[in-house]
Amino acid sequence: MQFDQVVRTRPADVALAAVVGEAADGARGLALVRAELPDVPLVDVQMPVMTGIEATRRIAAVPALAGVRVVILTDYGLDEYVFEALRAGASGFLLKDTEPADLLQAIEVVAHGEALLSPSVTRTLIGEFAARPPDRATAPGLEGLTRREREVTALAARGLSNEEIAAHMVISPLTAKTHISRAMTKLAARDRAQLVVFAYESGLVTARGQAR
Repeated sequence: MQFDQVVRTRPADVALAAVVGEAADGARGLALVRAELPDVPLVDVQMPVMTGIEATRRIAAVPALAGVRVVILTDYGLDEYVFEALRAGASGFLLKDTEPADLLQAIEVVAHGEALLSPSVTRTLIGEFAARPPDRATAPGLEGLTRREREVTALAARGLSNEEIAAHMVISPLTAKTHISRAMTKLAARDRAQLVVFAYESGLVTARGQAR
């Protein structure tokens, strides 16, 4: 079934999350997001009229929807659709057979501004990034990043969690998180997932995971 759901949550209690609308195609889904301003749209990667990836790209391009976090739903797992969804601005993805409890947890994670992209998933995606040459023509400039910010960005792109980054750099997890947040702000990255995309497309991280 093709579907596009939008969910609104209360910041402190994901149990109060509610579906505020459903749409049968991507164009209607986009209109619904603009009208309802949901916290988390659950977007099917393949929908009639407008694909989920195109709908995500248009959501990410509207400043008024900056607080909307898209989660892509797919049957296909880690494939080209997921890669393109992340480039389009998705905050993460789920398989359609995800258990209800896991779905609610995912909504909570994304609604609180985190990327639904675990380190293990990032490591798998690296294989896809590594097969593609850097796209420096469209990637944001990295000149504004400090040496520490470039280092944590490269480590995040290799799939390390904040705790792992902290251990690698011999700093506290809070300091690692602060560096990540500052790098995201400077690069206008919506979340950690997009930061990983920027790291590879700019050439900051090479196919072997080494920072320039």
